Amino acid sequence: MKNYKLDTLAVQAGWEPKNGQERVVPISMSTTFKYESAAELAKLFDLKESGYFYTRLGNPTTNALETRLAALEGGIGAIAFSSGQSATTALIMNLCRAGDHIVSSATIYGGTFNLFGHTFKQFGVDVSFIDQDASLEEIKAAVRPNTKFIFAETLSNPSVKVLDFEKFSRAAKETGVPLVVDNTFATPALCRAFDYGANIITHSLSKYSDGHACAMGGMIVDNGSFDFDTPKFPVLSTPDPSYHDLVYTKTFGKFAFLTKARAHVMRDIGNILSPMNAFLINMNLETLPLRMAKHSQNALALAQFLESHPKVLWVNYPGLESSPDHEKAKKYLKAFGGVLTFGVKGGAKAAEKLMDSLQLAAQLTHVADARTCVLQPASTTHRQLSNADLKKCGISPELVRLSAGIEDSQDLIDDFKQALDKVDC
Repeated sequence: MKNYKLDTLAVQAGWEPKNGQERVVPISMSTTFKYESAAELAKLFDLKESGYFYTRLGNPTTNALETRLAALEGGIGAIAFSSGQSATTALIMNLCRAGDHIVSSATIYGGTFNLFGHTFKQFGVDVSFIDQDASLEEIKAAVRPNTKFIFAETLSNPSVKVLDFEKFSRAAKETGVPLVVDNTFATPALCRAFDYGANIITHSLSKYSDGHACAMGGMIVDNGSFDFDTPKFPVLSTPDPSYHDLVYTKTFGKFAFLTKARAHVMRDIGNILSPMNAFLINMNLETLPLRMAKHSQNALALAQFLESHPKVLWVNYPGLESSPDHEKAKKYLKAFGGVLTFGVKGGAKAAEKLMDSLQLAAQLTHVADARTCVLQPASTTHRQLSNADLKKCGISPELVRLSAGIEDSQDLIDDFKQALDKVDC
């Protein structure tokens, strides 16, 4: 589309109906597509022409979602997957072989931490976890000759630390590897990570992109800025024996990464997003800028209330002036997001009492929903981590993750007030 602003892209990008076509993206519930000649179909399989031939590799409804999110992020293209974890898995498989290495901030989602630190280690891909506040020199020192990318989150889950894009992108550039940023919590409505040096963006679409807790999905977006045509990235720059010795960088240029991810990884692994989920997420993206503004307003109101409450030990939210990340947040974010963490005096038991006493906010294994929810990560989403790993991720036993929905802010404050009244500490 033209150089429209984000609010317009959220509503219009990805589907431009022609005369007589559906105004809303149609749901293409078909696994396969008909062609008139064998020669035409063969060209699709040889990647000589674009088109749809099997939904495992592409579908019109899913493509509309991919096009919309790529436009929102400012990328050249995107690929949708069945979940955020599936997207991250595809990222690794698209760039790494056994014997390769990843550098990652330790302050990331527990599932990703486990995927990097345990699951892929079993397949010979090593990882070095670094403190997100490490110096430029320390980050660069963690990069090895076999490192394939540096990974971090714009707003970390659950500790909501703000990424220092300038430092991480500089480290990536000076060591010759791409910077991959998970932009799930910020979304392009609050931060366009490509503008600050990211090369590849990942998303769990199940969070704010969907925003209504009704559809799972993941996404990889590429802006084509990183040159993979070097010996350091043989998976892209040397012949692929599984595809007639195709060399992706020579044939597809800046689209090499995306083409291999779809034609090779998705073909073999089959971690596709269903057309129905693509339809739901695509529809819900239309209100993303509106929802992110309200989520941010409510989170700030709750953070300010909790910070002033005598039973609250600490509050971590980048929108608070007391936050050590406040200046970074103002530099990189349009608003401060809908997620905050806090600790109640009295520790983990007091936190459990607080959560059990809430009437409006619900305890859910979820985040970034239209409805306000809370969770104690140490005993749920990050339960598989050791105490040492929990500390690396910035998670203490009493930490409560609060995801502010889009309800009335005073109703939310009143709910937390009555719950805190029931806590003895």
